[in-house]
Amino acid sequence: MTSKPMPSCEFNSRELLLRLDILVAAEIDAIGPLVERVMEIARDMKCSEGKEFEIEMALREALANAIVHGAKHDPSKHVQLCVGCDESRGMLIIVRDPGEGFDPQSVPSPVMGQNVFSEHGRGIYLINQLMDEVRFERGGTEIHMKKS
Repeated sequence: MTSKPMPSCEFNSRELLLRLDILVAAEIDAIGPLVERVMEIARDMKCSEGKEFEIEMALREALANAIVHGAKHDPSKHVQLCVGCDESRGMLIIVRDPGEGFDPQSVPSPVMGQNVFSEHGRGIYLINQLMDEVRFERGGTEIHMKKS
């Protein structure tokens, strides 16, 4: 089975200080080194200074969700990470996966009822708490995150 190529990253601003477009095999072990690399570049370029912790945690969660749920741990599939840094808007991040997508509204809140005891389902909630803006595109196969 051949997967469709992922579209290139498109950010609206031509004034970005940083643009990264990275395709990574859908392996959990790829998350740590990738996030460290992105965060090192972001720190060097002073992208969203003082907010690195929030960005790093949200990025780890988004990549983990894409690999686990979107690519189903299949190393023959790829996850795409797009990062942009803009002095006025902060850090812009897109994570794309090759999965079937999902409805973000159907994910139960991990802070209500019996969900509090669940071992799963906190990633999207955490991302929404850490980032200033979060939206899902392409039927849930793409998450857009922004931290000013």
